[in-house]
Amino acid sequence: MFRRRGNPMTDDHTKTGPAADTDPKTTDTPPTGTQGAQPRDVDLDVPEADTDNLEEDQDTAFPGMDDAMFGQVQEMMDKLQRADELEKENADLKFKLGRLASDFDGYRTRTQQDVQAAQGQGVSRAAEALMPVYDDLDRAVTMGAGDPAKLIPGVQAVLGKVLGVFAGLGLEATGKEGETFDPQWHEAIQVVPGDADDVIVQVYQLGFRMDGRLVRPARVVVSRKG
Repeated sequence: MFRRRGNPMTDDHTKTGPAADTDPKTTDTPPTGTQGAQPRDVDLDVPEADTDNLEEDQDTAFPGMDDAMFGQVQEMMDKLQRADELEKENADLKFKLGRLASDFDGYRTRTQQDVQAAQGQGVSRAAEALMPVYDDLDRAVTMGAGDPAKLIPGVQAVLGKVLGVFAGLGLEATGKEGETFDPQWHEAIQVVPGDADDVIVQVYQLGFRMDGRLVRPARVVVSRKG
């Protein structure tokens, strides 16, 4: 702002008031003998403007430092700021990783519990299916004790029931006499002369498969043309 410095106001100025200011004779016409005189000097108070000059700030903050050194310092400060940001990101990632590991441990525990429960149900189901077989064997042994001739039909009936139980569980028998030998399902323990090649002529142990997967190979005797 500009401020005029003049003579202080006197009582005459106070008394004349606004009328003196509106009189053209007193305001516009200079006094006699003063025409051509130079106007009085006016002192102006001009406020100093603030500056954001980086060079001046540099000289003030780092006296005696050239531009190259100042640039290196600035670059180092930027790297420190970036390192702080990376540290915060690393802490956040560690927290998320901990949460993920905790969730995975919980999932693994629940999965193990589900597997154990399924295994328990499977064992219970298999045992329940075999209980009638046990009852039949018990009756066959009781009847065969008095008359051994009755034991064979009873055991054969039990074998048929066992195969029925296996079928209910999804097991399929393989390796019966007359079948063609297949090394995927059968194990040849002996080869004998015969009328055709690769024909099962005797079964030592019945095999089983489930859903295209071998559970136990059949142990058989295979024929081979002489």
